[in-house]
Amino acid sequence: MALADRQCVPCRGGVPPLGAEPLAELLRQLEPGWESVQDHHLRKMYKLRDFKSALAFVDRIGAMAEEQGHHPDLQLAWGKVVVEIWTHKIDGLTESDFVFAAKCDRLFAA
Repeated sequence: MALADRQCVPCRGGVPPLGAEPLAELLRQLEPGWESVQDHHLRKMYKLRDFKSALAFVDRIGAMAEEQGHHPDLQLAWGKVVVEIWTHKIDGLTESDFVFAAKCDRLFAA
């Protein structure tokens, strides 16, 4: 099943963040542009045509975040949105972070 078709699973804590190998494998399953920053969080910058389009994209991500119970850090500027994702409870990456990233790409393509 594609990452974007899965659901984010709430982290209850007490689990280690993903190691380098599973992290690299999941990163390969994402659309180009995602980067793993120090194996701690995922980051991608989306380019849009203007501020209004960027704001609408942020609104769609926000609605999806509430639906999934998984909340990214978002930076909004004219013509761009930066998304940063990690699981705060363990201060690192879980599979759900990659699921959320794939869902952001799907929203952007829609």
